[in-house]
Amino acid sequence: MRSHLKYATTAAPTLDSGIRNKVLRNTYLMLALTMIPTVIGAVIGTSTNFAFLAQSPIVGSLVMLALMIGLMFGVSATRNSIWGIVLLFLFTFVAGWWLGPMLQYALNFKNGSQLIGLAAAGTGAIFFTLAGIATVTRKDFGFMRNFLLVGLVLIILASLANLFFAIPAVSLAISAAAVLIFSGFILFDVSRIVNGGETNYVMATLGIYLSIYNLFISLLQLLLAFSGERD
Repeated sequence: MRSHLKYATTAAPTLDSGIRNKVLRNTYLMLALTMIPTVIGAVIGTSTNFAFLAQSPIVGSLVMLALMIGLMFGVSATRNSIWGIVLLFLFTFVAGWWLGPMLQYALNFKNGSQLIGLAAAGTGAIFFTLAGIATVTRKDFGFMRNFLLVGLVLIILASLANLFFAIPAVSLAISAAAVLIFSGFILFDVSRIVNGGETNYVMATLGIYLSIYNLFISLLQLLLAFSGERD
């Protein structure tokens, strides 16, 4: 679940390094701030009754997907105003709330809280490592663009198809592939900022946030499948 609108802009290698560094700092600051509504939403989500998902999981998932895509387009349309930041925070709150069913499921495991913490720590470790590589080396990872977009489309299509078939092995394969794809997106997105290809920190934050969000979900799904201890 990502916005591709930001990839329509061309790279600007001649952009002043001070501006690039400012965009990077603002992006990291906004990224840290988005964790607040995400955590609040997640806490509310764990105490929310998602009974409607049990009755119609496919319809519920598609409606939620449509809502989040709508919010992403809203962020993109207002990215140069204060409303872009407001909608970004709203989006991250909704995204956190939508983690509710997965967190509820995870907490039913004996070691569920530990696995959630481990998934969060793993996500943080991957982000800081890849962001550090892109920032320190200043290498242009733009060559990964087509590969990542194709991989993303395949993951989305496979995920939608598996809503109907619900095959556990396919879910695990999708999660494993998602870890690789969204890790690649982190490297790609930070590289774009460092090399002047992204100058709007709201859109930069949205892109990196989505990678972190999906990376966390994928890691948690894998940990629950292989290390989950049922009561």
